[in-house]
This record gives sequence, structure tokens and C-alpha cells, in this order.
Amino acid sequence: MNLYAIVIGLIVLTLLTVSLTRLSRVKTKADYLVAGRSLPAFVLVFTLLSSWIGSGSLLAGAENAYKHGFVALWQGAGGWAGLLLIYFIAPRARKFAQFTIPDLLETRYNQTARILGVITILLAYTAVTSYQFIGGGDILHLIFPDTISAIFGRYLIAAFVIVFTAIAGMASVAYMDLFIGLLATSTLCIALPVLIHHGGGWHVIRTSLPPSHFQLFGDLSPIACAELFLPTCLLLLGNQSMYQKFFSARTEKDASRAVVGWIVGTVILETVIVALAVTGSALFPTGEVHDRPREILAYIGLHGFEPTPITTVVLNPSGTLQSITHAATTPVSTHTLFLLQLLGALLMGAIFAKVISTANNWLFSPATNLVNDIFVRYIKPQASNKQVLIVSRLMVVLLGLWALFQSLGTESVLKRALYAYTIYGVGLTPVILAAFYWKRATASAAVASIFTGTFVTVFWDSAIVHRYLPTVIAQRDAIFPALVASLLCLFLVSLATPPPTPKQLNPFTNA
Repeated sequence: MNLYAIVIGLIVLTLLTVSLTRLSRVKTKADYLVAGRSLPAFVLVFTLLSSWIGSGSLLAGAENAYKHGFVALWQGAGGWAGLLLIYFIAPRARKFAQFTIPDLLETRYNQTARILGVITILLAYTAVTSYQFIGGGDILHLIFPDTISAIFGRYLIAAFVIVFTAIAGMASVAYMDLFIGLLATSTLCIALPVLIHHGGGWHVIRTSLPPSHFQLFGDLSPIACAELFLPTCLLLLGNQSMYQKFFSARTEKDASRAVVGWIVGTVILETVIVALAVTGSALFPTGEVHDRPREILAYIGLHGFEPTPITTVVLNPSGTLQSITHAATTPVSTHTLFLLQLLGALLMGAIFAKVISTANNWLFSPATNLVNDIFVRYIKPQASNKQVLIVSRLMVVLLGLWALFQSLGTESVLKRALYAYTIYGVGLTPVILAAFYWKRATASAAVASIFTGTFVTVFWDSAIVHRYLPTVIAQRDAIFPALVASLLCLFLVSLATPPPTPKQLNPFTNA
């Protein structure tokens, strides 16, 4: 266990060093919010990758894969589809060159759209941050089960993330992500083939699991798969954290190149994560992780590379169960044993670092909204750079505490993730895409679309919905009703109101 503590300690020390080295370069609002618009493509690739793949993939996606198999890739595939479209949006976003999504909403629509956008972002992003704290707390509890409870671990992770995020803003986040992205990508890709070999080979893994684990829709319905696909796709298309990275790019070409690397990295990593979880479901079908499947990747880091017998239960054609002990019992040398333990510790450390990175990104982004879209826009337009930096760091602290409070009342990371994805994807993504690609979209329509999509998502699980709507509709996730309501408002109100002025269109038609 000391090896795990050493790896986590070294990661924390490295992240702190990166943050402190960037601190001296943060002197202005642009330095803090968009890294002085200086990020090259190489850095952008890994900060985009690290901010996207966090507990939503490592916990919620892995839990889904543990229970249902490769059908969990429908969640990741939504992101892949969104990424293909983002390739064409990235240079336009960089040319627009503002600070936040509400900047875009006011420029293209009006001030009301800006305010509603801030509210939607706060609801979605603090929800995402909250389950990063859950993931980090789970990891600390697994490493130190006798001294750190899962709840206490959430407090520790929250304090850690708040401090790191407040130190140097976007520059700190981006260069921390560079280190984390390299660590996680290499470790996860090495761990998968080693784990499969350690468990007796892919044939043994496959025969240990139901055939549905390897089918297109698995044991889920096509509608359930769409409910995984759509929220992820819509979130990614309108993701403010992503747009802020584009605003931070050195040039439009850097933004476009970064998306190519992001697409490749995301497809590889999310596939590897699901494959690891599926392999883990074969190697550890019972026990503690069966009751808490969201911890499967961290559990693999702790126990998946141990040179002890790994027993799986196989369903024979006759319908009887048979226990199979895998080749993990083969004696290994001391050197090999150390390398396996080191790989497990690095896997645990990579997951920990990914959770930290995602929490940093999703906490930092709404803090910029409160500063840029509320404080500077309405309270103190002439605020000095020093005042902006002080308020920015204060907002990080306050939002971090709010996210921590939310984490204490959340148990299902998958459900929380889909809620956050949906509230953002239906509330903001349609009007963001319309800003760039539909000249007829009006301010009134944007306001109606943001409000309606957010409202339907927030109240979909309320008793009123379950009382007055048919059960077959009320029991579904909010994505379809909320998206339909949002799009209807956007299109119908746009057609019923006067078209936007040339002043509203120029920053986007020239992009």
C-alpha cells in the first residue's frame, strides 16, 4: 500500500509544482481566464482530453460497462460524434475570441440570454464537479481504508481541487492537464493488455461473460442507448470548458489541430476504459466491487495485478455455473511482481489525476462566468486586473464548496452525469450552434429555448411529472422531452419574431 501512497504523493507534488510555476505569469484577466490566448496545439490536445475524460467515463461509464458490457460505448460514441462536428466549429470559436459562452450569447442574442446561460452553466458544471469529488473520495478510501472514509475523502479532494484551481487559472489547468493526459493515456493503454494476459487471455474473459456484453445494444433497448448517446453529444457540442480552450488557443490553426488529436485520443481512451471495466467484470464478478461497480477501475489498480488466484464464474451451455481459476497463479519473479504492482499503482494514480483534472476544469469554468458575466459585466465594469483575480479565486472557493455540498447527497454517478449533460446539452447547445450556423435564430427564441430546456430537465423527476404523464414517458430520462421542448422554442419563436440585426450577425458570419 505504501507504493500507492508514494505514487499519489508524487502526482500531487508534480501538480503543485506545475501550478506554482504558472502563478508568476498570471497578471491580467486574460492570463487567468484564457491563459493569455497562448496555448499551442500540443497543450490543447491534452487539456481537452483531460477535461473531457473524468469521472463521467472512469466511474459512470466504467460502472455501465461492468454491468452491461461494451454497450456502454454508446455514451462515449455521443462524444465522438460531437467531436467530428466540433472540428468545423473550433476555428470559428477561436476567431470569435471572447472569454465565456455567455459572452457569445449576449453578442448574438441579448443580456437575458447571457444571464440564463450563466444559471444553466452553474447548475450543470457544479453537478459535474460534485461527482469528481465522489470519485476522488472513493479512490482515497480504497488506498487508505482504515484512515480515510469515502465521505472524508470527498472533503480532502474538494480542498485539493479548490486550491489548485484558484492558484493560476487556465494556465495552471492547461499545463497540469498536459502532465495528467500523458500519464493517463500511457498507463491505461499499457494496463489493458497486461490485465487481459494476467487474467488468462481474452478467450477466458469472453467466455466468463454473457453474450450480451459484446452486442451492439447489449441488454439495453435502442432508446436507452440513445439516452446515453444524446446527452453526451449535446454536452460536448456546447461545452463551455471546450470553447474556453479554443479561446485560449494561440491561433485558429492550433484550435483545429488540437481537435484532431482530441478525437483520436478520446476514441482510444474511452474504448480502453470500457474494455478494462468489462475485463474487470469477468475477473471480479462478486465481492465489494460488485456492490460498488463504479470503483471497478480503481479496484483493478489495487487487485488486478496481484499474483494470486483470480477465479471467475462461467455459465456452461448446460446452464450450470463453473468456477475457473486463471493463469494469474503462475509464479512470477520479484522483479516482475514489482513491475506489476507499479503498474497497478500508476493506474490508480492516473485515475486519481484524471479526476483531479476534470474537477479543476469544470470548477474553473463556472467561476469565470460569475466573474466575467456578472461581476465585470454588471457590478464593477472598471475593475482592475488585481480585483478581477481576487474575485475569481473567491468564486472558485464558493463554487467548490457548493459542488462539495451536492456530492454529499449523490450516490449514482451515472445518473448525476446524465442529468448534468442533459441540462447543459438541451439548455445551451442548440442556441450555441444556432449562433454560428442559423442566421434566423432570434434573441427571444434563444431565451425561450434556454429557459424551457433547463426547466424541463430540472423538474422532470418531480412528482408532478410522474403524476400527470403516462408511466412509459415519465420513467424515461429527461433528454428527449427536454430536447424537443428546447428545439421547438428555438425554431417556432425564431420564425414568429423579427430576424436579428446585422450587428448581432456580423461577429459570427465573418467567423
